[in-house]
This record gives sequence, C-alpha cells and structure tokens, in this order.
Amino acid sequence: MRLCGSDCCGTPRWVAGVALEAFSFVIQGVALVFGPLSLVQPIAATDVLFALPMIARRQRRRLARQDILGALTVAAGIVIFLAVSPPTSGLSAPRLGIWIPVFLAMGILVALAGVAALRVQGKARVIWLAAAAGALYGLVDALTKSTVDLFSSIGWATLVSWEPYALAVTGVAGALFGQSAFGAGALSLSLPVIDTLEPVCAVVIGATVFSERLASSPVQLGFQLAGGAAAVVGIWVLSRSKIVQAETEDTPEPVHPR
Repeated sequence: MRLCGSDCCGTPRWVAGVALEAFSFVIQGVALVFGPLSLVQPIAATDVLFALPMIARRQRRRLARQDILGALTVAAGIVIFLAVSPPTSGLSAPRLGIWIPVFLAMGILVALAGVAALRVQGKARVIWLAAAAGALYGLVDALTKSTVDLFSSIGWATLVSWEPYALAVTGVAGALFGQSAFGAGALSLSLPVIDTLEPVCAVVIGATVFSERLASSPVQLGFQLAGGAAAVVGIWVLSRSKIVQAETEDTPEPVHPR
C-alpha cells in the first residue's frame, strides 16, 4: 500500500490541511456531545458539497448541471433521512461487551479488504482500500462519540478508560488506509466509497451499540432508506464531476482530509 509521498509533507498547504482536519475533528466531537451519532454523521457527510465549489473556484471552472444536480440530490436525501424521523439519543458510554461484536466485524472487514487490496491493482485496489478506510472512519466516529460523552461526564478520568486509546489506534489505522487509497488512484474512485461507508457504518453502530432510535414505523423506515439511497447516488454523481477528475489529474497523490 502506497502512502502519500514525503514531498507533500511540511508544505504550507499540507500543514494547513492537517490543521483544518484537526479543527474539524474538534468541532465534530463537540457536535457529538449534544447530538446522537446517527444525526451528526449524515450531516458530516455533506463535506463534499463544500469541497466541490472550493475546488471549482481554485481551478477557475464553473459548476456544471451534473454537479448542481448531484449536490441537490445529496442534500435532499439527507434532509429526508433526518426529517422523517429524527434520531433520538441512546446510551452515552456503552459497556465494552456491547462493542466486541462491532470490533470483530470491523476487524474481519478491514482484514479482508486489506488482503484483497494487496492482491489486485488499479481501480480495484483503490476501491478496496477506500472500503477499509470508510469502515474505520465510521468506527472512529462512534469511538469519538463514546469518548467525548465520557469526558463530558467524568473529565480527565476518561484517560483511565479504554475508549480514548481504542480511538487513537483506530484513527491511525483509518488514516493509513485512507491515505493509501488517495495515493493509489483517482480521488473520484475513493471519495464516494468513503463518503458512503463512513456515515452508513456510523449510523449502524449508533443504532446497535448506542441504542439510538431511528424510524418507528415501516413507512418511516422506507422513507429513510430512500433518503439514504438518494444521498449515496448524489455522492456518486459528484464523484464523476469533471472538476473532481481534473483535481485528480493535477494532484496524483493528494492528501485529502476526512
């Protein structure tokens, strides 16, 4: 697996990107103190809506109809998902026993994706690496929720708990797979996979581990699934944007913040 080249490290743009990523992580942690995981993470997935216009401005390009349609589809899908039945808060710090099935499932998924990535080349490798990264990012989001909830209730005593250390290990693993995916091929291949799997995994963990309640009826569940599917379609439409493709060609080994 190939990571971003050392020539990008230490440059002003790289330093700014790392600083902004760290700041966004802090903001996300604050949001998770006040809101359930299954509410915060779908909203966080809208980062692509802000990234695309900024890339277009830097490239001095105009957004095409496809870009606008994709952005509207993402926004509409997330609004439908959240408006039909807003997620409710559940457990603040689930016990370790509840986490074990999630850790086992994630470990198997990431191991299989990593082995598959080593056995293939080209687009397939990018997709497998991005799949592992997206799943790990979803787990990072869940562990962040548990850690910040603990910190808000017991303060620095959180450091004697297992959650912050599991968060650190998972974060490093996610960064490894994420940067490997970004460096292995086109951003238009890795970005939609990560932006799809991260919120999906986070919502599933929110419902199963944190006992966050989603739809309360089959009709509401149907609308939520339709909204989620629409958001996924919109992300894939945006990933095929000429702006994204041009960005990939200009920067073959990008460092893309989560």
